[in-house]
Amino acid sequence: MSMTGNFTGGCQCGAIRFRAEKLGRPSICHCRMCQKQFGSFFGAFVTADQAHLTWTRGQPSLFRSSAKVKRGFCNKCGTPLTYHHPSGVEIAIGAFDHPELLEPQVQVNHDKRLPWIDRLFEKRATGQSLDETDMVSYQHPDHDTAEWPPKDA
Repeated sequence: MSMTGNFTGGCQCGAIRFRAEKLGRPSICHCRMCQKQFGSFFGAFVTADQAHLTWTRGQPSLFRSSAKVKRGFCNKCGTPLTYHHPSGVEIAIGAFDHPELLEPQVQVNHDKRLPWIDRLFEKRATGQSLDETDMVSYQHPDHDTAEWPPKDA
């Protein structure tokens, strides 16, 4: 699977932004390192062609999580962004402005998944949601901006 286009994204605070013009296979990884990087049940990534990946604002800081892998993140807000391995780089699907376009096609390290993960989406939804009436968000919007944060913030 290969996708071409103008896929943009960045970290939560807006200090780092990127544009990827050629993406490969979206996936979910269940390994313990991905669980810890995301603080979640798994990590979701899509392969990026490095020749068509541009950091348009800032650059991720890198943490060497193993002898062969570095993981990129925003050193201002902590957003997980990348997975660098000997064959290339993958970008966190949740960091894209339109993650809904990047449906995972495979699960990696499936044997390492948490024992209850296959039952997770069978759970009953509560119908509860956060009341956002008075909420003022400092999160970067899901589109490129000329500057961030805004001068009047």
